[in-house]
Amino acid sequence: MGTDMNLTLYHYWRSSCSWRVRWAFELKGISCRYVAVNLLDGEVDSQEHLQRNPMGTVPALEVNGAFLGQSLAIIQWAEETFPAPKHVALNLPDGSPWERAKMHQIAETINADIQPLQNLTPQQLHSPNPEEQKKWAAHWIRDGLTAVEKVLEETSGQWCIGDQLSLADLCLIPQVFSAVRYEVSLEKLPICRRIYDAARATPACTASSPEVHQPKSR
Repeated sequence: MGTDMNLTLYHYWRSSCSWRVRWAFELKGISCRYVAVNLLDGEVDSQEHLQRNPMGTVPALEVNGAFLGQSLAIIQWAEETFPAPKHVALNLPDGSPWERAKMHQIAETINADIQPLQNLTPQQLHSPNPEEQKKWAAHWIRDGLTAVEKVLEETSGQWCIGDQLSLADLCLIPQVFSAVRYEVSLEKLPICRRIYDAARATPACTASSPEVHQPKSR
């Protein structure tokens, strides 16, 4: 696509998938225009947004008029398009094949097994009752993070995979944020909680966080 790129990220402030991409861009110093898409008012189902992403989800990245959906695909594209110093390379280039596989295991457990089930549509299909919806989301978050915690017992150091920040952390921290939002206790998830607390104190994580990107009250 060339080096001169005009980037626009269509995102939702509280979307964990959107946060992953915003955080990756902050880490890599990627300049990007952010355009909010409201998940709660049907905007994602508009023809305009479906042109950006046929799944009608966020995030969607526009690159010189072309579109790319799915957070992990966008992060992978950013990794390959914007080479960075090793301390912000997110795919563990110096790790072993086993370590990279474990990184993807953690990322995909969150991306494929937990996060889709906590989304609004599955909640609504489960029950029209908001309290039952909350219980549904909390159940799957608790079960999924319990599995992640077991993997982290083997792999973690300062971060999910040793002492190198990676794709696994970009998936974990927004998911733990959702756990807190749905009142899932972190008492039995000490490694998840430790990594979450450490990440939340870093500048790039803070700058990409939902609190920063929350729409301003009028």
